[in-house]
Amino acid sequence: MSFDIINPTTSEKINSFDAMTDAEVEDILSKTQSAQKKWAKVSFAERSRLFMALNDALMDNREKFAHLMTEEMGKIYQQGIAEIEKCAWGCRFYAENAEQFLKTEQVKTEAYKSFVNYKPLGVVLAIMPWNFPFWQVFRFAAPAIMAGNGAILKHAPNVIGCSLEMEQIFVEAGLPENLFRSLIIDIPQTTKVTHDPRIAAVTITASVNAGRSVAAEAGKALKKCVLELGGSDPYIVLEDADIDKAVEVGIVGRYQNSGQSCIAAKRFIVVDEVYDEFEQKFVAAVEQLKMGNPMDEDTYVGPQARLDLRDGLADQVRRTVEAGAKILTGGEIPEGPGAFYPATVLAGVKEGMPAWSEELFGPVATLIRVKDEEEAIKVANDTEFGLGGAVWTQDLARGERIAADEIESGIAFVNDMSKSDPRMPFGGIKHSGYGRELSIFGIREFVNIHAVWVNRLD
Repeated sequence: MSFDIINPTTSEKINSFDAMTDAEVEDILSKTQSAQKKWAKVSFAERSRLFMALNDALMDNREKFAHLMTEEMGKIYQQGIAEIEKCAWGCRFYAENAEQFLKTEQVKTEAYKSFVNYKPLGVVLAIMPWNFPFWQVFRFAAPAIMAGNGAILKHAPNVIGCSLEMEQIFVEAGLPENLFRSLIIDIPQTTKVTHDPRIAAVTITASVNAGRSVAAEAGKALKKCVLELGGSDPYIVLEDADIDKAVEVGIVGRYQNSGQSCIAAKRFIVVDEVYDEFEQKFVAAVEQLKMGNPMDEDTYVGPQARLDLRDGLADQVRRTVEAGAKILTGGEIPEGPGAFYPATVLAGVKEGMPAWSEELFGPVATLIRVKDEEEAIKVANDTEFGLGGAVWTQDLARGERIAADEIESGIAFVNDMSKSDPRMPFGGIKHSGYGRELSIFGIREFVNIHAVWVNRLD
């Protein structure tokens, strides 16, 4: 079996990789387990030094890696540069904070001494998607490896080149060989690896169905699992919002990465009093977004990562329109090669339509008119997902109340778009998954929270 890499801009085959044999997988599992056991004994000071070197290596290679992402999955080149810089930030953050996050904690009991310490679990299997080929991996790998774990990456088949480059950059930065390895395998092989006793835990970012499958296999093997499974994030615009700013940020929140983001603003829920103004300004701004070659500086919407993904998105739009919604701009597949789909805006979306209940993973914004704040919150929460959300209002106390107490999500923003940040926990509820990445919570996902009780005999 082989995996062909198709450039989504040109539809040309640019590479092909053979699936690894069972013997090759066995060799990697054995070597990574051995490397991890040695790494677990390395001091935090030394781990930190090596992760700062990894930061430098990423920064030195950001143009190369951004170009590779553009070739393999159509990433806008300049956004690829920013993605690598964010990976470097994640490395710096954990280099600077991991020791403090995992510091032994004394507990006052009747014992002579009692405390809690944090020990690495072992080798963690990461099953990662294509949309942020480097950042999705580093937001797991930086905390997990700084905690003393090893990592094995099963990446999406269309970004295998990115996977292999990440494996190499760890070694080039001076980290131990085999501590971070890539597997080029199919789904049955992945299931087998999940059950292998040398794998201590599993993390996956993927669709709901893929997450269910992996979680079921991890459950059968009684292994810790972290799931991030996408979202249909609400973007609430209240009557006292700064409409111009809400539009400006909303455009980035929906259309960056050509709309291919779990945490993108997908449903724009706007109260009636300002709906018409928001719609007019939003559509005008969308129509200024250039679709084209992702290497061009003025391109904002590149191709979708694969033709089948583009066609699936087009079908969701078609079914939504057939159910009564209206296309305000975009919505037509362009002629020519590549997996292109234009920046699109849907209006008149009602309950029961695909754009209301399904995740539209591409450059399509859904505008929903509501009567007031109460209805906006009800619509925002009327989804199986619960990853991120945002509310726009100039009354900060009002916004904080809605974000903190009303929006059903793992993260919520006031007067900003949803985004990940190494300093804050990232993850969802409901069908968006469970567990957290990033911050102190992310590094503690893959450790043994180990209680120790010491009594004196005198």
